[in-house]
Amino acid sequence: MHANLDHSSRSIASRKAGHLALEGYGVLGDGRAIALSGADGSIDWWCVPNLDSPALFDRLLDADEGGRFSITPIEPFTVSRHYRDDSNVLETIFTTAQGRAMLTESLNSGTAGRLPWAELARRIDGIEGEIAFAIEMRPGRRGDTASPYRARVGTHDVFHVADVLGLLLHSDGVVLERSDDGAAGQVVVHAGERHTLAIVAGADEPLVVPPIAEIDTRIDLSDREWRDWATRVVCPGDHRTGFVRSALALKLLLYSPSGAIAAAGTTSLPERVGGDKNYDYRYAWVRDAGYVIRAFLAAGLQAEAKAALAWLINRLEAHGACVCFTLGGDRVPGVEEIDAPGWRASRPVVRGNLATDQVQHGVYGDIFETAAQFVACGNILDPRSAETLSHLADRCADAWRRKDAGIWELPEEQHYTMSKISCWQALARAVELADQGQLPTTCRDRWARERDRIEAWIGEHCWSEGKRAYTFYPGTDRLDASVALAVRFGFDGADRLRDTLAAIDRELGHGPYHYRYSGAAAEEGCFLACTFWMAEARAALGEIDAAETIVADLVAALDRGVGVWTEMADPETGAFLGNMPQGLTHLAHVLALDAIGTARDAGPLANQPLPGDKT
Repeated sequence: MHANLDHSSRSIASRKAGHLALEGYGVLGDGRAIALSGADGSIDWWCVPNLDSPALFDRLLDADEGGRFSITPIEPFTVSRHYRDDSNVLETIFTTAQGRAMLTESLNSGTAGRLPWAELARRIDGIEGEIAFAIEMRPGRRGDTASPYRARVGTHDVFHVADVLGLLLHSDGVVLERSDDGAAGQVVVHAGERHTLAIVAGADEPLVVPPIAEIDTRIDLSDREWRDWATRVVCPGDHRTGFVRSALALKLLLYSPSGAIAAAGTTSLPERVGGDKNYDYRYAWVRDAGYVIRAFLAAGLQAEAKAALAWLINRLEAHGACVCFTLGGDRVPGVEEIDAPGWRASRPVVRGNLATDQVQHGVYGDIFETAAQFVACGNILDPRSAETLSHLADRCADAWRRKDAGIWELPEEQHYTMSKISCWQALARAVELADQGQLPTTCRDRWARERDRIEAWIGEHCWSEGKRAYTFYPGTDRLDASVALAVRFGFDGADRLRDTLAAIDRELGHGPYHYRYSGAAAEEGCFLACTFWMAEARAALGEIDAAETIVADLVAALDRGVGVWTEMADPETGAFLGNMPQGLTHLAHVLALDAIGTARDAGPLANQPLPGDKT
């Protein structure tokens, strides 16, 4: 996808009180960490060595004092920016009155996959005339908990930030002045010239010092590795470009050392500018991981899906039905506030998350739907995984009667309709897996009885004749957009689900977007995944043209950057909000496109049973 920013490059690349708009960032990744590269040439976020490590560069959350690695034209400039086709290597073309130059950026990998060190490579190629670039590399201070310093080791100036050490390397012609806080200087690039700068870094480990020419070569090698991976992506229908771009964004969030899938790559980006709903999403949620695994399966990426599923089942076996885990597989620590002003003065800035100890019944449905999709692709569950899943089904058969925090992790526990549907979904899939020989059948009949009890309970307590919709929870007229997922899960018949979708559109829709639930407009932007879920549901109900229109309208509204999306958007301005890249947004896009392509291939589905319907 080549997203050209010329039409809005000045606003995308200009800073407001020191901060770029979130749509002004592209994302680089290497299977272990990500970096956010701003349209003005500044790397404003990079956690080293891992995605959930403390940030080496944190200007994203501290515009004045935060760490950064910037290569920015000295003169006024405009920007055209895109990823290379089927790749996460990013190209930015700067144009000034004197010339044009291209900045190519990559978190490098090698021929054998992820490098055993972090390598951020940035290449400048002169295209026309000449451009002078100002260069600054300043490590961050981790919210004033670490003080960077420089040490001379042999012929190299090594910078240190707590346990992280690194080197700023560059080709001849780049003039830099070193200081304890980093380095600054400039380079003039003429047409036909090339200059390369790079940082190699690690934490508590010996540091490799590659030649700068070797690092430069690895930019193109990394590009080939991304493109080779993208050739394996299977896309139904006619939307391959967008499908692959979202698959590439999801791949950035796959933490290769363990197989965990991070919900997003950042922390504390707000759901409303100036608001306090700022969370750390650099962990693996069971819900998000399950949906991403399903998206990988839809894209034909069996290896990634298997690795993630094995990791997920092992974590559930070790810790039970927790909501989220660290990327290394431990329980997520509690929230700790970081002393930083936040993006556009939105505080708090935090690490850690309180969701770990919440009761969320959606965990049951998420893991069983994932296992069922894995098996549907012709795969087989091992006895240990089957035993773990059986125990989870037993717990679900008891737990569904309790209140929980719901899919949206709300502080008020309720009998949320979507949580009950998720419990129904878990037991329905458990019965199907038992019937297929994938799970022990000892408790199969009990699971079936509880499945039917849940369905009857939802019909009695959660359906509103006045609203003609399933409501947020019993006794309220409020709505929840996540109920659109019930279509995917095969819950109930088509008529009530169609009516519910219509009610969601009426009450939660805002232009091409949707809010999460009634009342959310007062405290946050619109939740992008919800709209893609609506499209997926319409496609599964046979309304294929309507589904395509929903996707097309939202993608057009999101065409403000390079194809990397956040969690939310301001429906009035279209500005991006929330952490990025947001896995839930991109996987919902993939699954919506998959549903549309599958529906078109299958022909009209209206009046046919939904998946999971009892016939």
